[in-house]
Amino acid sequence: MSRPDAMDTLAPGSTIGMLGAGQLGRMTALAAANLGYRTHVFAPDAEGSPCGQVADAMTVADWTDRDALAAFAKSVDVVTLEWENVPVDTVEFLTSIVPVHPGAKVLAVAQDRIREKSFANALGIATAPWRAASSAEDVAKAVAEIGPRCILKSTRLGYDGKGQAVIGPGTDPAEAWTSIGSDAGIVEGFVDFTCEVSVIVARGLDGRTAAYPVVENRHKNGILDRTLAPARVSSGTAAEAGRVATTLAEALGVVGLLAVEMFVTPDGHVLVNEMAPRPHNSGHWTMDACATSQFEQLVRAVCGLPLGSTELRFEAEMENLIGDDVLRWRQIVAEPNAHLHLYGKAEARPGRKMGHVNRVFPRRP
Repeated sequence: MSRPDAMDTLAPGSTIGMLGAGQLGRMTALAAANLGYRTHVFAPDAEGSPCGQVADAMTVADWTDRDALAAFAKSVDVVTLEWENVPVDTVEFLTSIVPVHPGAKVLAVAQDRIREKSFANALGIATAPWRAASSAEDVAKAVAEIGPRCILKSTRLGYDGKGQAVIGPGTDPAEAWTSIGSDAGIVEGFVDFTCEVSVIVARGLDGRTAAYPVVENRHKNGILDRTLAPARVSSGTAAEAGRVATTLAEALGVVGLLAVEMFVTPDGHVLVNEMAPRPHNSGHWTMDACATSQFEQLVRAVCGLPLGSTELRFEAEMENLIGDDVLRWRQIVAEPNAHLHLYGKAEARPGRKMGHVNRVFPRRP
């Protein structure tokens, strides 16, 4: 199989390698198929997975299995990912054989909350006050400096409220430290904010960028519940959020997508909370309300195609279907403005994302 140059466009019929086998990979594979591309998924547990169900091929092997990784890399034309916590060593090995977007340097920042915050701050981008912690004593010191209300997070992994502990005036730092189950943490001060927003930026092989409209995210039990597009924020706040996300994508050298979550302060400024170099839950609304979905945009970016329009065609509300919420599918498909997307997961469990629904509405003047 001939290999394209870094700036060459991959023709339809080429194969995209997908690291990770969840619903983000599934929706990317479906978007790739619409453009004529094939998908080969690699994951330790791809059998019966959301992405494995729709992929053209899959390899089930450990991230450290060099023989399996080499065979996988030789069978595809480019590699991308749906989960930023793929081991950096794995990505570095694959890069020696086939282009991988985003690359290992991007993941090294995105996988570690301390490096992530430091990277943003070095660019002059504001975040909540924070301190690194490697012990209960460090937690106590950090709370004394930036408290009294903080949140302790593991520096790696952890999402949807996992690997986190809220700290208040009566919290025992030792108990909080033990609860996150990690030997490295970050203590972040609570900030006064009016809402949480996010922006997804695409960046192509040629360095061009395209940002989606800023959206508002509402959480329930530590998990994203709904996303409103566009966010109900001022034009100045929206512009700042877009600028911040684009600055981070360019500085990181992302090829693909970068999702940036931010807090909006009462005076309309934004503070970066987290970023993820992949499709994002808060971008699912783009499937039915934008000219180009985030998943098609990822395919376009990594295959060297021109980036698609991020124009908002409809206003939208995305609702996550968590656990038994999925049992409402009959009512949802009967709604005239609802678009149901299910992930093919066999068992509904509390806290498990089973699908989502996008409800679209005419744009306001």
